[in-house]
Amino acid sequence: MSSSPTLVFVHGSWHQPSCYNKITEILQGRHGLKCVSPALPSTAGNPDATFKDDIDVIRRAILREVNAGTDVVVIAHSYGGMVGNSAIKGFARSREEPASATGHVVGLILIASGFTFTGLAFMDPFLGRPPPSWRVNRETGYAEIVMSPREMFYHDLPADEADYWVSQLTTQSLKSLFEGGEFAYAGWMDVPSFYIGTIEDRGLPVAMQRMSVGMARGVGASVEHRELQTSHSPFLSRPEETAEIIWEAVQAFTGRPVERARTNIEENHEILIPRVRLLQPLTWYRFGLPLAFGHFLGRCYTIFRGARRLFGFR
Repeated sequence: MSSSPTLVFVHGSWHQPSCYNKITEILQGRHGLKCVSPALPSTAGNPDATFKDDIDVIRRAILREVNAGTDVVVIAHSYGGMVGNSAIKGFARSREEPASATGHVVGLILIASGFTFTGLAFMDPFLGRPPPSWRVNRETGYAEIVMSPREMFYHDLPADEADYWVSQLTTQSLKSLFEGGEFAYAGWMDVPSFYIGTIEDRGLPVAMQRMSVGMARGVGASVEHRELQTSHSPFLSRPEETAEIIWEAVQAFTGRPVERARTNIEENHEILIPRVRLLQPLTWYRFGLPLAFGHFLGRCYTIFRGARRLFGFR
Protein backbone atom coordinates (compact mmCIF):
# COMPACT_ATOMS: atom_id res chain seq x y z
CA MET A 1 0.00 0.00 0.00
CA SER A 2 1.21 3.50 -0.86
CA SER A 3 2.60 5.33 2.19
CA SER A 4 0.99 8.64 1.24
CA PRO A 5 -2.72 9.04 0.55
CA THR A 6 -4.13 10.48 -2.65
CA LEU A 7 -6.05 13.72 -2.24
CA VAL A 8 -9.36 13.76 -4.11
CA PHE A 9 -10.66 17.33 -4.49
CA VAL A 10 -14.34 18.17 -4.96
CA HIS A 11 -15.10 21.67 -6.19
CA GLY A 12 -18.19 23.71 -5.33
CA SER A 13 -21.14 25.07 -7.28
CA TRP A 14 -20.45 27.07 -10.45
CA HIS A 15 -16.73 26.26 -10.16
CA GLN A 16 -14.28 24.11 -12.09
CA PRO A 17 -11.42 21.88 -10.84
CA SER A 18 -8.89 24.55 -11.85
CA CYS A 19 -9.88 26.60 -8.79
CA TYR A 20 -7.67 24.22 -6.77
CA ASN A 21 -4.56 24.62 -8.94
CA LYS A 22 -2.68 26.87 -6.53
CA ILE A 23 -2.87 24.46 -3.61
CA THR A 24 -2.44 21.26 -5.61
CA GLU A 25 0.82 22.65 -6.99
CA ILE A 26 2.03 23.27 -3.43
CA LEU A 27 0.91 19.88 -2.13
CA GLN A 28 2.39 17.98 -5.07
CA GLY A 29 5.62 19.94 -5.32
CA ARG A 30 6.40 20.37 -1.61
CA HIS A 31 4.95 17.21 -0.10
CA GLY A 32 4.81 14.79 -3.03
CA LEU A 33 1.09 14.15 -2.65
CA LYS A 34 -0.93 12.93 -5.61
CA CYS A 35 -3.89 15.24 -6.22
CA VAL A 36 -6.97 14.32 -8.26
CA SER A 37 -9.58 16.98 -9.14
CA PRO A 38 -12.53 15.54 -11.09
CA ALA A 39 -15.01 17.85 -12.83
CA LEU A 40 -18.58 17.59 -11.54
CA PRO A 41 -21.28 17.01 -14.18
CA SER A 42 -23.59 19.52 -12.47
CA THR A 43 -21.27 22.36 -13.54
CA ALA A 44 -20.63 21.09 -17.07
CA GLY A 45 -23.45 22.94 -18.83
CA ASN A 46 -26.02 20.15 -18.54
CA PRO A 47 -29.26 21.11 -16.71
CA ASP A 48 -30.16 17.42 -16.41
CA ALA A 49 -27.03 16.58 -14.39
CA THR A 50 -27.97 15.25 -10.98
CA PHE A 51 -26.51 15.02 -7.51
CA LYS A 52 -26.00 11.29 -8.08
CA ASP A 53 -24.04 12.05 -11.26
CA ASP A 54 -21.67 14.19 -9.17
CA ILE A 55 -21.31 11.48 -6.52
CA ASP A 56 -20.59 8.82 -9.13
CA VAL A 57 -17.72 10.85 -10.60
CA ILE A 58 -16.06 11.24 -7.20
CA ARG A 59 -16.68 7.62 -6.24
CA ARG A 60 -14.98 6.47 -9.44
CA ALA A 61 -11.97 8.63 -8.60
CA ILE A 62 -11.84 7.16 -5.10
CA LEU A 63 -12.31 3.60 -6.38
CA ARG A 64 -9.35 3.86 -8.74
CA GLU A 65 -7.09 4.78 -5.85
CA VAL A 66 -8.34 2.30 -3.24
CA ASN A 67 -8.25 -0.56 -5.76
CA ALA A 68 -4.59 0.31 -6.31
CA GLY A 69 -4.00 -0.03 -2.59
CA THR A 70 -3.83 3.70 -1.88
CA ASP A 71 -5.66 5.48 0.91
CA VAL A 72 -7.65 8.60 0.07
CA VAL A 73 -8.37 11.93 1.74
CA VAL A 74 -11.42 13.73 0.36
CA ILE A 75 -11.21 17.54 0.24
CA ALA A 76 -14.39 19.42 -0.60
CA HIS A 77 -15.52 23.03 -0.88
CA SER A 78 -19.01 24.50 -0.42
CA TYR A 79 -21.65 22.39 -2.27
CA GLY A 80 -18.86 19.93 -3.00
CA GLY A 81 -18.90 19.01 0.67
CA MET A 82 -22.21 17.26 0.19
CA VAL A 83 -20.86 15.36 -2.79
CA GLY A 84 -17.64 14.45 -0.97
CA ASN A 85 -19.45 13.32 2.17
CA SER A 86 -21.81 11.11 0.19
CA ALA A 87 -19.05 9.62 -1.96
CA ILE A 88 -17.32 8.25 1.15
CA LYS A 89 -20.07 5.67 1.74
CA GLY A 90 -18.59 2.18 1.90
CA PHE A 91 -14.98 3.31 1.55
CA ALA A 92 -14.10 3.90 5.21
CA ARG A 93 -12.29 1.16 7.12
CA SER A 94 -14.48 -0.50 9.73
CA ARG A 95 -13.06 -1.23 13.17
CA GLU A 96 -13.39 -4.95 12.62
CA GLU A 97 -11.81 -4.95 9.18
CA PRO A 98 -8.32 -6.46 9.01
CA ALA A 99 -5.48 -4.80 7.13
CA SER A 100 -5.58 -5.53 3.41
CA ALA A 101 -4.06 -4.51 0.11
CA THR A 102 -7.09 -2.33 -0.60
CA GLY A 103 -7.04 1.33 0.34
CA HIS A 104 -9.72 3.30 2.17
CA VAL A 105 -10.91 6.83 2.68
CA VAL A 106 -9.08 7.87 5.83
CA GLY A 107 -10.17 11.47 6.27
CA LEU A 108 -12.33 14.35 5.11
CA ILE A 109 -11.43 18.05 4.83
CA LEU A 110 -14.30 20.50 4.41
CA ILE A 111 -13.66 24.07 3.26
CA ALA A 112 -16.46 26.58 3.96
CA SER A 113 -18.95 23.76 3.62
CA GLY A 114 -21.36 21.73 5.71
CA PHE A 115 -21.83 18.32 7.29
CA THR A 116 -24.24 16.31 5.15
CA PHE A 117 -27.19 14.47 6.67
CA THR A 118 -28.11 11.09 5.26
CA GLY A 119 -31.30 11.25 3.21
CA LEU A 120 -31.48 15.04 2.75
CA ALA A 121 -30.95 16.89 -0.54
CA PHE A 122 -28.77 20.01 -0.56
CA MET A 123 -31.74 22.40 -0.33
CA ASP A 124 -33.84 20.35 2.11
CA PRO A 125 -32.42 21.99 5.27
CA PHE A 126 -33.33 25.37 3.72
CA LEU A 127 -36.91 24.18 3.02
CA GLY A 128 -36.23 24.55 -0.67
CA ARG A 129 -35.77 28.32 -0.49
CA PRO A 130 -32.58 29.64 -2.07
CA PRO A 131 -30.57 32.34 -0.27
CA PRO A 132 -30.57 35.93 -1.59
CA SER A 133 -27.29 35.30 -3.40
CA TRP A 134 -28.84 33.13 -6.15
CA ARG A 135 -32.18 32.33 -7.73
CA VAL A 136 -33.99 29.48 -9.42
CA ASN A 137 -34.46 29.64 -13.20
CA ARG A 138 -36.87 26.85 -14.12
CA GLU A 139 -36.70 27.73 -17.80
CA THR A 140 -32.97 27.07 -18.11
CA GLY A 141 -32.74 24.49 -15.32
CA TYR A 142 -29.86 26.36 -13.68
CA ALA A 143 -29.22 28.15 -10.39
CA GLU A 144 -28.31 31.74 -11.27
CA ILE A 145 -26.06 33.93 -9.14
CA VAL A 146 -27.80 37.22 -8.26
CA MET A 147 -25.22 39.03 -6.16
CA SER A 148 -21.83 40.07 -7.50
CA PRO A 149 -19.80 36.86 -7.97
CA ARG A 150 -16.68 38.77 -7.04
CA GLU A 151 -18.22 39.81 -3.72
CA MET A 152 -19.64 36.36 -3.12
CA PHE A 153 -16.48 34.36 -3.81
CA TYR A 154 -13.36 36.49 -4.34
CA HIS A 155 -13.58 39.87 -2.61
CA ASP A 156 -10.12 39.47 -1.04
CA LEU A 157 -8.34 38.86 -4.36
CA PRO A 158 -6.73 41.60 -6.48
CA ALA A 159 -9.26 42.99 -8.96
CA ASP A 160 -7.69 41.50 -12.08
CA GLU A 161 -7.35 38.06 -10.53
CA ALA A 162 -10.89 38.18 -9.14
CA ASP A 163 -12.19 39.10 -12.59
CA TYR A 164 -10.35 36.14 -14.07
CA TRP A 165 -11.92 33.68 -11.67
CA VAL A 166 -15.35 35.21 -12.19
CA SER A 167 -14.84 34.54 -15.92
CA GLN A 168 -14.19 30.88 -15.08
CA LEU A 169 -17.53 30.37 -13.34
CA THR A 170 -19.97 28.11 -15.14
CA THR A 171 -23.56 26.91 -14.78
CA GLN A 172 -25.02 24.91 -11.89
CA SER A 173 -27.87 22.49 -12.46
CA LEU A 174 -30.92 22.87 -10.23
CA LYS A 175 -31.44 19.11 -10.09
CA SER A 176 -28.17 18.64 -8.23
CA LEU A 177 -29.30 21.09 -5.54
CA PHE A 178 -32.96 20.19 -5.11
CA GLU A 179 -33.08 16.45 -5.81
CA GLY A 180 -31.24 13.26 -4.89
CA GLY A 181 -31.64 13.24 -1.12
CA GLU A 182 -31.86 9.45 -1.21
CA PHE A 183 -28.19 9.39 -2.26
CA ALA A 184 -26.95 11.79 0.42
CA TYR A 185 -24.75 10.23 3.11
CA ALA A 186 -23.13 11.53 6.29
CA GLY A 187 -19.60 10.42 5.46
CA TRP A 188 -18.22 12.66 8.22
CA MET A 189 -19.55 10.14 10.73
CA ASP A 190 -17.33 7.41 9.27
CA VAL A 191 -13.95 9.17 9.16
CA PRO A 192 -12.13 11.92 11.10
CA SER A 193 -12.43 15.38 9.58
CA PHE A 194 -10.85 18.82 9.46
CA TYR A 195 -12.91 21.96 8.89
CA ILE A 196 -11.40 25.08 7.31
CA GLY A 197 -13.62 28.05 8.13
CA THR A 198 -13.58 31.37 6.29
CA ILE A 199 -14.05 34.37 8.57
CA GLU A 200 -14.85 36.99 5.90
CA ASP A 201 -17.16 34.70 3.94
CA ARG A 202 -20.00 36.57 2.20
CA GLY A 203 -21.58 33.43 0.80
CA LEU A 204 -21.73 31.23 3.92
CA PRO A 205 -21.50 33.33 7.13
CA VAL A 206 -18.80 32.14 9.50
CA ALA A 207 -21.29 31.91 12.38
CA MET A 208 -23.16 29.22 10.44
CA GLN A 209 -19.89 27.43 9.77
CA ARG A 210 -19.06 27.41 13.47
CA MET A 211 -22.51 26.09 14.32
CA SER A 212 -22.06 23.26 11.84
CA VAL A 213 -18.77 22.27 13.50
CA GLY A 214 -20.48 22.32 16.90
CA MET A 215 -23.32 20.21 15.52
CA ALA A 216 -20.95 17.57 14.15
CA ARG A 217 -19.11 17.40 17.45
CA GLY A 218 -22.43 17.17 19.29
CA VAL A 219 -23.27 14.06 17.29
CA GLY A 220 -19.93 12.59 18.31
CA ALA A 221 -17.83 13.20 15.20
CA SER A 222 -14.09 13.89 15.35
CA VAL A 223 -13.61 17.39 13.89
CA GLU A 224 -10.49 19.57 13.99
CA HIS A 225 -11.32 23.22 13.36
CA ARG A 226 -9.17 25.88 11.70
CA GLU A 227 -10.11 29.30 10.33
CA LEU A 228 -8.63 31.76 7.84
CA GLN A 229 -9.35 35.48 7.48
CA THR A 230 -10.57 35.04 3.92
CA SER A 231 -13.48 35.07 1.53
CA HIS A 232 -15.34 31.92 0.47
CA SER A 233 -12.28 30.83 -1.57
CA PRO A 234 -9.20 30.49 0.70
CA PHE A 235 -7.48 28.18 -1.80
CA LEU A 236 -7.15 31.22 -4.07
CA SER A 237 -6.48 34.09 -1.65
CA ARG A 238 -4.46 32.14 0.97
CA PRO A 239 -3.08 29.08 -0.84
CA GLU A 240 -0.02 28.68 1.41
CA GLU A 241 -2.09 28.65 4.60
CA THR A 242 -4.76 26.42 3.10
CA ALA A 243 -2.13 23.93 1.95
CA GLU A 244 -0.50 24.05 5.40
CA ILE A 245 -3.77 23.04 7.08
CA ILE A 246 -4.33 20.28 4.54
CA TRP A 247 -0.84 18.94 5.18
CA GLU A 248 -1.47 18.99 8.93
CA ALA A 249 -4.71 17.07 8.36
CA VAL A 250 -3.03 14.47 6.14
CA GLN A 251 -0.42 13.83 8.81
CA ALA A 252 -3.13 13.42 11.43
CA PHE A 253 -5.23 11.09 9.27
CA THR A 254 -2.25 8.85 8.49
CA GLY A 255 -1.09 8.58 12.08
CA ARG A 256 2.16 10.45 11.62
CA PRO A 257 3.65 12.81 14.22
CA VAL A 258 1.90 16.18 13.89
CA GLU A 259 3.79 18.18 16.51
CA ARG A 260 5.82 20.10 13.92
CA ALA A 261 2.77 20.79 11.77
CA ARG A 262 0.79 21.97 14.77
CA THR A 263 3.66 24.21 15.84
CA ASN A 264 3.70 25.75 12.38
CA ILE A 265 -0.03 26.35 12.61
CA GLU A 266 0.28 27.94 16.05
CA GLU A 267 3.07 30.23 14.89
CA ASN A 268 1.27 31.22 11.69
CA HIS A 269 -0.87 34.17 12.70
CA GLU A 270 -2.87 33.87 9.48
CA ILE A 271 -4.35 30.58 10.76
CA LEU A 272 -6.73 30.62 13.70
CA ILE A 273 -7.58 27.66 15.92
CA PRO A 274 -11.02 28.63 17.31
CA ARG A 275 -10.96 28.33 21.08
CA VAL A 276 -12.96 29.77 23.93
CA ARG A 277 -10.57 31.43 26.38
CA LEU A 278 -11.78 32.16 29.89
CA LEU A 279 -10.04 35.53 30.15
CA GLN A 280 -11.06 36.67 26.67
CA PRO A 281 -14.84 37.31 26.74
CA LEU A 282 -14.91 38.09 23.02
CA THR A 283 -14.10 34.44 22.31
CA TRP A 284 -17.22 33.43 24.24
CA TYR A 285 -19.31 35.32 21.69
CA ARG A 286 -17.28 34.56 18.56
CA PHE A 287 -16.73 30.86 19.15
CA GLY A 288 -18.51 29.73 22.29
CA LEU A 289 -22.08 30.65 21.39
CA PRO A 290 -22.22 29.27 17.82
CA LEU A 291 -20.24 26.15 18.74
CA ALA A 292 -22.42 25.54 21.81
CA PHE A 293 -25.66 26.09 19.88
CA GLY A 294 -24.45 23.76 17.16
CA HIS A 295 -23.49 21.19 19.78
CA PHE A 296 -27.02 21.46 21.23
CA LEU A 297 -28.54 20.86 17.78
CA GLY A 298 -26.26 17.89 17.34
CA ARG A 299 -27.37 16.36 20.61
CA CYS A 300 -31.02 16.95 19.65
CA TYR A 301 -30.40 15.20 16.34
CA THR A 302 -28.80 12.25 18.14
CA ILE A 303 -31.78 11.93 20.47
CA PHE A 304 -34.22 12.22 17.56
CA ARG A 305 -32.38 9.58 15.57
CA GLY A 306 -32.25 7.26 18.57
CA ALA A 307 -35.98 7.69 19.19
CA ARG A 308 -36.78 6.84 15.58
CA ARG A 309 -34.74 3.66 15.83
CA LEU A 310 -36.30 2.76 19.19
CA PHE A 311 -39.85 3.06 17.88
CA GLY A 312 -39.09 1.51 14.50
CA PHE A 313 -39.58 4.61 12.36
CA ARG A 314 -37.55 5.10 9.19
